[in-house]
Amino acid sequence: MLIVIAAAIANGLCIGGSRAVNGKLGQHRGALAASFWNHLGGLLFLSLLLAASGAMPRLPAHAPWHAWCGGVIGALFVALNSFALPRLGTMKTALLVIAGQMLAGVL
Repeated sequence: MLIVIAAAIANGLCIGGSRAVNGKLGQHRGALAASFWNHLGGLLFLSLLLAASGAMPRLPAHAPWHAWCGGVIGALFVALNSFALPRLGTMKTALLVIAGQMLAGVL
């Protein structure tokens, strides 16, 4: 259980760090460009990691159409964050994102 808790905390640190990096890139290149480079870098990293582990995934044969929306939502999240963070600051942006997550959980 301790490993899972540590992984969740590490995930939060990654999210916070990623927001700061993409916010800075968004200031210099624009929110959509920051999102593009974020996702291209992620694609390359995961492709190399999966290839090295020999665990390349297969496309799910019977996934419903909405199962593919995660990537779109993720790209939108990064673009919106890259737009908001330089204007609101890290703390306000993080708190508002958490507020949005809580609202989504209620809905």
